[in-house]
Amino acid sequence: MSNASYDVLAVGNAIVDVLSPASDEFLEAQGIAKAAMTLIDEDRAKELYAAMEPGKEASGGSAANTVAGIASLGGRAAYIGKVAADQLGEIFTHDIRAIGVDFDTPPLVDGPASARCLINVTPDAQRSMSTFLGAAALVTEDDVEHGADQLRAAEIVYLEGYLFDREEAKRGYVRAAELAAASNRRTALTLSDLFCVERHRPAFQHLVANHIDILLANEAEICALYETDFDSAIARVRKEVEVAAVTRSEKGAIIVSGDETAEVPAAPVARLVDTTGAGDLFAAGFLLGLAQKRSLEEAGRMGAIAAAEVISHFGARPETGLKALAEQAGIEFE
Repeated sequence: MSNASYDVLAVGNAIVDVLSPASDEFLEAQGIAKAAMTLIDEDRAKELYAAMEPGKEASGGSAANTVAGIASLGGRAAYIGKVAADQLGEIFTHDIRAIGVDFDTPPLVDGPASARCLINVTPDAQRSMSTFLGAAALVTEDDVEHGADQLRAAEIVYLEGYLFDREEAKRGYVRAAELAAASNRRTALTLSDLFCVERHRPAFQHLVANHIDILLANEAEICALYETDFDSAIARVRKEVEVAAVTRSEKGAIIVSGDETAEVPAAPVARLVDTTGAGDLFAAGFLLGLAQKRSLEEAGRMGAIAAAEVISHFGARPETGLKALAEQAGIEFE
């Protein structure tokens, strides 16, 4: 096809985040699983919100954070996700459009409220997420079809594993991958979360083997996907996708493509504050690098730089222009 209008189009959960400092004792008292994402209902969301310390509200959602990072790097991005026709939905829509991301998925009129993620951040910078998905979980094939023209015009279509809990979303993901393949575009998937992989292992395995060109995961997620050790998981994923990037926290990332391997160190961080969004922002730099036809190593460096910025402050979206940071690190842009 001709040149793409977008570097990346992402499909994911449209969520407003509430970030609050918390102690390990608070997590234990509230029955919150540390450093994981747990799904909750609307009543529990209200109860937990009332118990949390004063926090910071910001539009979030994993894939939405990724396209925010892409925009900050100077890339062109679009987004498909579901909000309700309510105040939080209006906030999410305003925020994502204001940073230059195209978003025009019709809001849900009759149904649950817009999603929110209550994130308790402990002093060790680990984030423990309690998520009411609400309208965000109701992305369907119709929403993918609504955004089909944008999808066909994206160099990479990026799917968020968190959205994989409903059959309608699974069918939407397959449809998105089919549209991308028919337009000679590549489809990327992030596994998102260890518990998410364990809930959907067979479905994820089928999706990866049959529809995914680019896979992003952390070390625990890739091992859980294939129920094996790290080295064996890397050997298997080489055979199943065109490119795989596996993040390993402070050990950086390993990126494989066929027989090629790139090991990318973590970018330096002056002060670790909050790991929320680290994987999302690594995906931003890495996917933009691939869309711009950069080497695996340079794409990985872009991801590492973006991740380092976001873990240096509260919140899952960049506060410093990522393109300028990448240029300071010696990465050139046209």
